[in-house]
Amino acid sequence: MKQQSFSDYEYSQRKKKTRREEFLEIMDEIIPWDEWVSLIVPYYPSGKRGRPPIEIEIMLRMYLLQCWFTLSDEGVEDAIYDSYAMRKFMGINFLEMDVPDATTLLKFRHLLEEHGLGKRFFDAINRCLERAGRMMRGGSIVDATLISAPSSTKNAKKERDPEMHQTKKGNQWHFGMKCHTGVDAGSGFVHTVEVTAANVHDITVAAKLLREDDEVVYGDSAYLGIEKREEIQNNAQFSAIQYRINRRPGRLPRVSDNAIDWERHIEHQKSSVRCKVEHPYRIIKNIFGFRKTVYRGLSKNLNRLYVLFASANLYMLVRAGGTLPSA
Repeated sequence: MKQQSFSDYEYSQRKKKTRREEFLEIMDEIIPWDEWVSLIVPYYPSGKRGRPPIEIEIMLRMYLLQCWFTLSDEGVEDAIYDSYAMRKFMGINFLEMDVPDATTLLKFRHLLEEHGLGKRFFDAINRCLERAGRMMRGGSIVDATLISAPSSTKNAKKERDPEMHQTKKGNQWHFGMKCHTGVDAGSGFVHTVEVTAANVHDITVAAKLLREDDEVVYGDSAYLGIEKREEIQNNAQFSAIQYRINRRPGRLPRVSDNAIDWERHIEHQKSSVRCKVEHPYRIIKNIFGFRKTVYRGLSKNLNRLYVLFASANLYMLVRAGGTLPSA
């Protein structure tokens, strides 16, 4: 156990913890640090030549703070100096070391993006959830959400991000990308993530969100006719799935006041299951603040989404009173 400093003792006497500190304590306890660090080790500088590299776990913690609080490289560095809760999460004692600078974090982030380590973090968490019996099998919920991108052309190239696109939803135009997710119908945990430009229709990505052992799939009206698509009919497993897709409200028949509206009752039952797909989106957008893309290009934003959805799965697990099994 590390020796407590005077500032640690002072803060320990507070009568109330901030929500930030409570959240960081939860994530510090639930994240399998040893497993995530072991995934980075093969790609991290060995330190045999030049300046010894900073400890991997410290850099990983700094990167996660950046993702969770939507901070720039310089912003997260300043925030750690300013926030006791963040410094405590990092495990930094200012008497022994300083916070890694923004350039070091930038190089670490590029290393994670180059080797696709965000997806490996995500897959590792899902394997743990399955091993613990938390993520079930047999059914999925598919959905997509729009994530805006900066539409300004005030940059060096005088152009918008070429990998993003605009689309119209309702009477409003949106420019950005679309995040497609497959969610376990029993638990609500995210098991698959895909990204496309905003103008790509939800149904075209649906086959990539299904699992081989799915027997039933839920979706909103954007997925009507999914069973007729070529990629579904040409797959023996996917063509046998029962697709419970919500119908458009305007297409439901009207009934008299004295009759039981079975059609709307069935649609309500579908929606009661399908609503689980909205919970991870709420965490990503409202708690982690990922309402707008932070990088140019789809691949960098996808890597960040993998990390955020892995964190969201862990956060939902803790809120449900569960824990990950020990290795």
